[in-house]
Amino acid sequence: MATISVVLATYNEEKNLPACLDSVEDLADEIVVVDGWSKDRTVQIAKKYGAKVKITNNPLIFHINKQKAIDMAAKNWVLQLDADEHVTPELREEIKEVIKKKKSKISGYWIPRKNWFLGKFLMKGGQYPDYTLRLYKRGKGKLPQKTVHEQAVVDGEVEYLKNPLLHYPYKNFGMYLEKWNRYTDLIATQIKDQLREKNLATKIFYMMDFIFIKPIFWFANTYIRHKGFYDLWPGFVFSFFSSLRFPVGYLKYLGK
Repeated sequence: MATISVVLATYNEEKNLPACLDSVEDLADEIVVVDGWSKDRTVQIAKKYGAKVKITNNPLIFHINKQKAIDMAAKNWVLQLDADEHVTPELREEIKEVIKKKKSKISGYWIPRKNWFLGKFLMKGGQYPDYTLRLYKRGKGKLPQKTVHEQAVVDGEVEYLKNPLLHYPYKNFGMYLEKWNRYTDLIATQIKDQLREKNLATKIFYMMDFIFIKPIFWFANTYIRHKGFYDLWPGFVFSFFSSLRFPVGYLKYLGK
């Protein structure tokens, strides 16, 4: 019989973790949590749910800890989740069905995801279906661990599931700004690494790209081309701040 490991990397997730783990209660044969020295009750909560817990450092590229959790999985299939995500009953049943099938060629599944922002799920602006590659056979999926928003790389064929994950990344706008600020810090670090020992022409191109080209393109793509305006005020705020992260990241790079 096919079995499944639900794996997570966590840091200060005591408010999110219970709902996440409740949503996989009758799905997970094993829960694995790699925690980055949380200062709250995250570890105690994970252990209460019977999770196998490893405590380690909390790297800037959080996917390093996600990969550690994936590597600890012992069951046939791996479902990698974030603590602010919920598996719906419909998705649980769909996962149970697909892992029971004898499809030797299928190594992984893309899962659609609904993202909650300022009181609603964003359905436009390129935010839905927001497919994410989270379900794969053990030993077949790996995270490159180089950027924040990268997808897993799966060795073998992949298919798509129909039912979505529910993603609740921000309890309020202040939390969004905190995360947005961390992303701009990461952008600044990446620019610094990429421009090390580069010539003046390359540095000028990066300045133009991050100050003008990227933000204009991103806003036009999400808000106009992908109709983010249908999501009303939340759609505008999301597109605007998503675009603004590029020039802010560049300005932070100049201050390094």
